[in-house]
Amino acid sequence: MEVEKENNTSTITEEPSIPATDGQDLVSSMNASLPHPIQPVIPPVIAPSVVPPLAPIPAIPPPRPLAPLPVRPPVIRPPVPQNGEVGSSDSDSDNDDSNMRINKGPGEYEISEESRLVRERQEKAMQELMMKRRAAALAVPTNDMAVRARLRHLGEPITLFGEREMERRDRLRMIMAKLDADGQLEKLMKAHEDEEAAASAPKDVAEEELQYPFYTEGSRALLNARIHIAKYSLARAALRIQRAQRRRDDPDEDMDAEMDWALKQAGNLSLEFSEIGDDRPLSSCSFSRDGKWLATCSLTGASKLWSMPKIKKHSTIKGHTERATDVAYSPVHDHLATASADRTAKYWNDQGSLLKTFEGHLDRLARIAFHPSGKYLGTASFDKTWRLWDIETGEELLLQEGHSRSVYGLAFHRDGSLAASCGLDSLARVWDLRTGRSILALEGHVKPVLGVSFSPNGYHLATGGEDNTCRIWDLRKKKSFYTIPAHSNLISQVKFEPQEGYFLVTASYDMTAKVWSGRDFKPVKTLSGHEAKVTSVDVLGDGGYIVTVSHDRTIKLWSSNTTNEQEAMDVD
Repeated sequence: MEVEKENNTSTITEEPSIPATDGQDLVSSMNASLPHPIQPVIPPVIAPSVVPPLAPIPAIPPPRPLAPLPVRPPVIRPPVPQNGEVGSSDSDSDNDDSNMRINKGPGEYEISEESRLVRERQEKAMQELMMKRRAAALAVPTNDMAVRARLRHLGEPITLFGEREMERRDRLRMIMAKLDADGQLEKLMKAHEDEEAAASAPKDVAEEELQYPFYTEGSRALLNARIHIAKYSLARAALRIQRAQRRRDDPDEDMDAEMDWALKQAGNLSLEFSEIGDDRPLSSCSFSRDGKWLATCSLTGASKLWSMPKIKKHSTIKGHTERATDVAYSPVHDHLATASADRTAKYWNDQGSLLKTFEGHLDRLARIAFHPSGKYLGTASFDKTWRLWDIETGEELLLQEGHSRSVYGLAFHRDGSLAASCGLDSLARVWDLRTGRSILALEGHVKPVLGVSFSPNGYHLATGGEDNTCRIWDLRKKKSFYTIPAHSNLISQVKFEPQEGYFLVTASYDMTAKVWSGRDFKPVKTLSGHEAKVTSVDVLGDGGYIVTVSHDRTIKLWSSNTTNEQEAMDVD
């Protein structure tokens, strides 16, 4: 660099006045100024700048080899305590070392507990996957009976609680896959051979097995009763249908006007009489078929007969040893039946003489009802059954199960073909008395059902219960089509008007009874006056009288006759 700077300096000092021109201009100017002979002038040669060479890049030395890791001595673990011995450790370093790999020798390491658990989970998942693949490749029967048979041959339970058909088939598939994986093919082959042998068995041997649905053989008296009920109900149903068709086709029949008149009469109901019925709360009431007598029962166990319409005491019937729960008049004569918590029902004549005692229930009785023919009595009990009795012989014809909890209410269809029961299992069931089958299970109430009643039209059924609602069921559609939010407390009983079903009456523990339209089930009248729970209600045949009894020990008779008399006077 210093040499380059000196050359540049000398060039600048020697030729200060020579401009930067080309070579020819410079030679001509010099020849003109000099007198001596012309000599060629050689321009100075400017040495090109020399770029100094770059310093060589120093070579990167190779990395120093790392020092070998010190060999850690193996950890000596204390022996595992056995037989209740308590182990101890000097420090917590053993717990820290358990999650680390330890070099036991060249190429050998101990796997930590966490890694071992992860590996076990992976192996288990792989085994399950292979088991499912193996199970998917197995041939499993699709018929549920064949699945049950295969499970029985394998020594497994044929069904589990709440198990459905597909779940049962999947369980059989996994059992077969497990046996296949365990190498127990002989057991599978033996089960398959047993199934083939059972399928190829003679028909007479197969017929000896229990057939489903099975039935319990009844008595000869029950068979005769079913035949009588079938004949009776067919005739009654034919008359009912003919009457309905005649009323529909007759131009002079105005059913809407009749219903409007009946609802107007019901709307004019007022308290006519109130009478103390007993020393203890009253539990039930019933009108006689002609409306001349009223029967009541109470927690004293006694029943009383009252003359209508002044509600004057006629006689007292005593015979039960516990509280009386229900009383009902026969539909064909003036005999009556009572039920009690002493597990018996008794049949009395109109003079108060005991005719029959029906014994057989295992717990206290609730409601009772007469068959429309008057030949049979139905009783509901807290032993989860209801029973049918022959009035003439006192024989128990039918013990009907089907409710999972206590049976409380019972009612018979107007034709006599059906019976309806309700209970504390929140269900109402409809039974065909001619065959003994449960033809309908009416689910909808969320609490116990205490009252049930058939409508005279033949296809409506009303139920009331502890959920404070009254449900109307259409037996033709097999479902509830209307729900009445009837009361502010539980409904103790429901009753349709017995002639045409123009209105419905509900009794409740909210101390009232209410009348509802049979057409659109709207409220018609509220019967207020009781000071305690209303336990029972009954409606006279023509709908002119309604009676209620209560825990306030009073009998209240509601009537619209006073209104009728006033209207007649106005017309005159």
